[in-house]
Amino acid sequence: MGPALSERMLWEVLHCIDEGIHVVDSEGFTVFYNHVAANLDGLPQKEVMGTHVLEAFPSLTPKTSTLMRVMETGEPLLDQRQAYTNRRGKRVVTVNSTLPLLVDGVKVGALEVAKDVTRIQELSDKVIDLQSRIGKSPSGEMTERGLYHFDEIITGDVRMLQEIGRARRAAATRSPVLVIGETGTGKELLVQSIHSASPRRNQPFIAQNCAALPAALLEGILFGTTRGAFTGAEDRPGLFELAAGGTLFLDEIHAMPVDLQAKLLRALEDRVVRRVGDIRTRVVDVRIFAASNEPPEVSVREGRLRKDLYYRLHVVRVQVPPLRERDGDVSLLTGHFIGKYNERFGMKVKGLSPDVRKRFASYDWPGNVRELENVIEGAMNLVEGEEIGSEHLPVQMELTQQRSDSIEELPEEIPLPEKLHEVERTWVKRALQECGGNVNQAAVRLGIPRQTLQYKLRKLDLRS
Repeated sequence: MGPALSERMLWEVLHCIDEGIHVVDSEGFTVFYNHVAANLDGLPQKEVMGTHVLEAFPSLTPKTSTLMRVMETGEPLLDQRQAYTNRRGKRVVTVNSTLPLLVDGVKVGALEVAKDVTRIQELSDKVIDLQSRIGKSPSGEMTERGLYHFDEIITGDVRMLQEIGRARRAAATRSPVLVIGETGTGKELLVQSIHSASPRRNQPFIAQNCAALPAALLEGILFGTTRGAFTGAEDRPGLFELAAGGTLFLDEIHAMPVDLQAKLLRALEDRVVRRVGDIRTRVVDVRIFAASNEPPEVSVREGRLRKDLYYRLHVVRVQVPPLRERDGDVSLLTGHFIGKYNERFGMKVKGLSPDVRKRFASYDWPGNVRELENVIEGAMNLVEGEEIGSEHLPVQMELTQQRSDSIEELPEEIPLPEKLHEVERTWVKRALQECGGNVNQAAVRLGIPRQTLQYKLRKLDLRS
């Protein structure tokens, strides 16, 4: 294969990548600019090609342009937030990873991969602005804004009642609380209930999912920004300041970047925060609640959760059991949700058919209480009489008969190896569904190495 053909293939590959790609030469002039980057910046490709990066983006400087900084230092910049205005006046916010291009140790240019987070940044700014205004009564005090209370939690399960008791006792203190439970079990409901029962009930309750924002934006959202910290940065308080006197709930804490966890640990221990780009610290009085949908010990072992932060958050631990382990709660919650949607939809559904009751009792509910409510709401959109039947259930429940380990239902004519293959495939598929397709988490749940799970995915034809 000749050099010209190899180079042409390389350019074609870069054009196919679903991220913005911008390549400059040693002097900062654009030599490659794919269509994704053009759409991201709102500029025609031909307008940028051959143009100096600072001419194409006049709001940037040699210090604020990630491409120019990498050209100057020769060091890569990973996951850097950059805000700028293009020549047409459009404000763009990106998260960039920028690498120097070297030939025989000599810098010949730089390559940048950019992800557009403009909309996310705009929404985050609006959320922070709203958080600072919502909830204040005319007297200046905070209202509870419809937060949950302990007496609204529906359960008859002994273990769940024990965990609620633990949470009630924790309401009187200011210690951190770590809530652990699968997706959909009601972790935030418990957290809100603790806040509502605490002395901070009339102060702000602010929640942030750590997995919902790119890492480059999360620091500014939590700790605030200072004008000039980066292009487009403004003086803006973070969620710590907005939650002053109240509670800050950090969901999916294991998804927070590890380097940012160190800053969170300092805020917890010293009760001070420093805005991005600021030199001074600000004292904050905030109670921290955190939640995880996986065992934190696993997150620590895999290096996704700092051990020191885990110990600091693990002062009070509340473990929310999955719905499949809560004796009698499927029936209680079913009645509650039918009543809720009867009132909302103006209906008079009385309950479930015998077949559906049997299916509900045998179903694993991988999505827990959230899934149960969604199933009831969906059925209420279809039912015409007074009873929810199997024809009103979603497909995945219609295909589910009994738990896959029900020995009584094994047909005698199926050979054992074939049945074992079927059972293994069911459990692997279920683990992937419960973990949102995350192979690492599914491997932990199944108790096998990740490499073993990858092998099984190929063997069981579950790679898609």
